[in-house]
Amino acid sequence: MTSFTAACIQLRSGMDPKANCQTAEELIRAAAKQGARYIQTPEMSNVLVRSREDLLERIFDAGADPFLSMARSVASDEGVFLHLGSLAVLNQTGKVANRAFMIGPNGSILATYDKIHMFDVDLPNGESWRESATYEPGRQTVITDLPFARFGMAICYDIRFPAIFRTQARNGAEVLTGPAAFTKQTGEAHWHVLQRARAIENGAYVISAAQGGLHEDGRETYGHSLIVDPWGGILAERDDDEPGYILAEIETETVSKARGRIPAIANERAFDCHVAEGLREIPA
Repeated sequence: MTSFTAACIQLRSGMDPKANCQTAEELIRAAAKQGARYIQTPEMSNVLVRSREDLLERIFDAGADPFLSMARSVASDEGVFLHLGSLAVLNQTGKVANRAFMIGPNGSILATYDKIHMFDVDLPNGESWRESATYEPGRQTVITDLPFARFGMAICYDIRFPAIFRTQARNGAEVLTGPAAFTKQTGEAHWHVLQRARAIENGAYVISAAQGGLHEDGRETYGHSLIVDPWGGILAERDDDEPGYILAEIETETVSKARGRIPAIANERAFDCHVAEGLREIPA
């Protein structure tokens, strides 16, 4: 049986990348000192700002991003696998990517993932979001092997699209991830349900670090970073929107046990969809 300690870092990132970097470093090092081997930060760890113009003034291409440089150094210092839930970075075409990074304990970048699904919504409370106006979406899901488990990478709004996680689970992912900056309104209604659903239907762990609280740009995020087991049980939760971290022990054998009890992946069948025409009677 393989086991390891996982940690979620909860942040309240603001408009100052330097301050965000300092807070994140302190919490990452603290979690590492508590024995975490895998540490995840939330979506948009380096900066959280609504205006596209303000964002472009504060971000870099990945090779020059100070937050990424800090993370690589800390991962090496502490000997941990550090999963940056996402950074806003300039991509090779000069557009903005919402990009996750998996960093190894020698500071190397093991994998990257660009968020596929853009949060383009109009919420009942009047909030309106158009991520597609700023970010270029990714086009492929990403799985990465760490020494203790196979991880599927996703970001925030992706959690509402089960096909990503099913594809990852079908390809052997034992740990699914959903680092996020969920709005307070949608988080209160859906956060726990979505995390637990993805875990249950795939028989996998789900680890999701979150942004939380009232941010400098006026948005309010839900917090409640979560680690969920393959049966849907909550192993650890940051039960508020304050910065901090949570820890949980992950046992990969639990994945095979859950999938053995409810072999939904193995039993899955392809099917067509037929739309019946009106109220016309058909033969029995």
